[in-house]
Amino acid sequence: MRYEWKMIKVEKPEYLHLVRFGGTDIEGSLRFPFALSQMKGVSYRMALAVAKIAGIDPNIRFGYLSEKVQEQVLTILTDPVKHGVPPWLLNRQNDPTTGTNKHIYGSELLLTNKTDIDRLKKIKTYRGIRHTLGLKVRGQRTRTTGRKGQTIGVRTRRLIQSMKRSKKG
Repeated sequence: MRYEWKMIKVEKPEYLHLVRFGGTDIEGSLRFPFALSQMKGVSYRMALAVAKIAGIDPNIRFGYLSEKVQEQVLTILTDPVKHGVPPWLLNRQNDPTTGTNKHIYGSELLLTNKTDIDRLKKIKTYRGIRHTLGLKVRGQRTRTTGRKGQTIGVRTRRLIQSMKRSKKG
């Protein structure tokens, strides 16, 4: 889906060095897509799509956005499909509880991630068991990495043989 740039003439209000937006403190000196991607759950591509839909110049600094424009961006982020964002750009497609496509950001993303992991633990899937035991979940090797606490290191064959000889003699 192609977007046309519809530029809204933004009157430069007072510059804010730190903007509280969607439960996140965002630095005002960052350009719009980079600033929006500081929020958990919002990628750079999603931020560009929001900018195109809202008609905001992506080169504008986040500190110059007015309250009205910020509210407009927040409404687009809460329901991006309704505003024309393609479903493949969302971070929660086919949600297991509701079955709909939605986009989650901020503290809600952390909460849903935790509930998903708890659900996996409860139904005792392989991934849930790995989470419970504190082991790596996605198929990584665990022979040398992922250790917790004091690590002794990998014992070589020669060291083990010398230990056996010392016990015999």
